[in-house]
Amino acid sequence: MAANHILFVHGMYMNATSWQPWIDRAKEQGFSAEALSWPFHAGEPAQLRAQIDPALGRLQFRQVVDHYKRHIDSLPERPLLVGHSIGGLVVQKLVNDGYAAAAVSITPAPPLGIITLNPTFFKANFPHINPFAGNKPVVMTKPRFHYTFCNVQSRTSSDADFERYVVPESRNIPRTTLTTQGRINFKRAHVPLLLIAADSDHLIPPTLVRKNFRAYKKSTGRTELQEFTNRSHFICNQSGWEEVADASFAWLKSA
Repeated sequence: MAANHILFVHGMYMNATSWQPWIDRAKEQGFSAEALSWPFHAGEPAQLRAQIDPALGRLQFRQVVDHYKRHIDSLPERPLLVGHSIGGLVVQKLVNDGYAAAAVSITPAPPLGIITLNPTFFKANFPHINPFAGNKPVVMTKPRFHYTFCNVQSRTSSDADFERYVVPESRNIPRTTLTTQGRINFKRAHVPLLLIAADSDHLIPPTLVRKNFRAYKKSTGRTELQEFTNRSHFICNQSGWEEVADASFAWLKSA
């Protein structure tokens, strides 16, 4: 492994603060590490929930990807990438466009054309993309957070994580992944890429991650898949996150 700097990419309803435990652990294992919040996402989650910037509602997936590209272009070399959820799809897009040395995509949102008929997927995802809601930012509720993110935890534990991490979000980010903004050229050669699935994930079921993984079959790059049990979509912060982090870091060292 030549590259040693990890750039963490968060998903929807989160910001860079959600990666702090991983940053600390990565540094303990010899990496340098940082996390970058999406546009309109920087700050304390409670304050962001209290004062929602209406411009957030117009944020699209392409703008998030470009935000990371600009930052990566300011670095001395291409970094290692670790992303979660839509942040995982951001990572796949950055890999596709030559912006990574190696990458881990954890329970990634599906690229354009990767679909599932799993009913929990539709129940968990429809509120994010509701076409009747216009461009108004979407505010996560505690009951929905428990169902979509923290379904293997108690409601009390989930509510505490909500208070600590959750921020408002743009519906246009997931909507625009359903356009060419979310397209991945699966035949293109790429740097080593690991996809990680969570067995109990309502938001991104493991079958969807497996389809995503299999789509790289014709590419010339190294692509691997790992699956973790008793994990929800909150895999990066729920109890036992250290096992997932250590597996990710070990894989990056081997890349």
